[in-house]
Amino acid sequence: MSRLVWDQTGERKYETGVKNGVLYVQAAGAYPVGVAWNGLVGVTESPTGAEPTAIYADDMKYLNMMSVEEFQATVEAYTYPDEFEECDGSAELSTGVRIGQQTRVPFGLAYKTTIGNDVSDVDFGYKLHLIYGALASPSDKAYQTINDTPEAITFSWDVTTTPVPVTDMKPTASVIIDSTKADPAKLAALELILFGDTGVDPRLPLPNEVNTLMDGAAPSAVALSTIVPADDATAIAVAADIVITFNNAISKEAVVVTSAAGLVVAGAKTWDATNKILTFNPTVNLSPATTYIVTVGGVVDIYSQALAATVKNFATA
Repeated sequence: MSRLVWDQTGERKYETGVKNGVLYVQAAGAYPVGVAWNGLVGVTESPTGAEPTAIYADDMKYLNMMSVEEFQATVEAYTYPDEFEECDGSAELSTGVRIGQQTRVPFGLAYKTTIGNDVSDVDFGYKLHLIYGALASPSDKAYQTINDTPEAITFSWDVTTTPVPVTDMKPTASVIIDSTKADPAKLAALELILFGDTGVDPRLPLPNEVNTLMDGAAPSAVALSTIVPADDATAIAVAADIVITFNNAISKEAVVVTSAAGLVVAGAKTWDATNKILTFNPTVNLSPATTYIVTVGGVVDIYSQALAATVKNFATA
């Protein structure tokens, strides 16, 4: 082992800044849609707990028992997304009319902080912070008259969290990814999920999904596992949904359902919590005794792997 050397060139690192904030309002334990948080000024992370309680036995200090650690933060911003209002205890009575003191909706948050060093300055890298199960406390809003030295007010919220499960680990409310250490391709795939893409809503994946994406395991090639109704199936109920299952989590798709005559079928698409199962629910029932074509195209998984387009068909009863 060589002698320790301090402050070598390139190793004088520091952290600064906060940017690229994204709000994800929680829905049924997931964070399905993100919106940009403009005007984000600062996020102060303030973990609490992890305090020792001394235990004595045999007239001596026997051990320390540590209390549960909790993640708390303070968020400061010049403004906030409209979607945050329900997280701040507001509800809309009618267009442009809102009331306060309502149930506060939990949310998730993503933001970046900058890593700098003595060589690259602030271009060295960044940390991507993910927060889960956040709940905002009521905050002061100090409005003042405009004078000869006007200032924009800042809003500030104290945030507490409820941890989410992590396989083989204790639950957590905070995940941090270091761009200087993470695989660039996998980090880019994660950011595609977090920040969205053309035709793909941004969402906040839970820690287990983040770990699956970012660990060293090589992903399987993306594939279509099953489709219901099956290819060439007949006598399918006109009220049936179309359910497509993939082997990997999917980041974007362009699945289209048409009649054999080429008419596009309108409907709603929903994903399960794993983002592997896509359900297409037609807006109205399908026509009887009609052949329908399902074009599974534009499918890209979270590892940026594309699936070759394929065509399936079925006929209604």
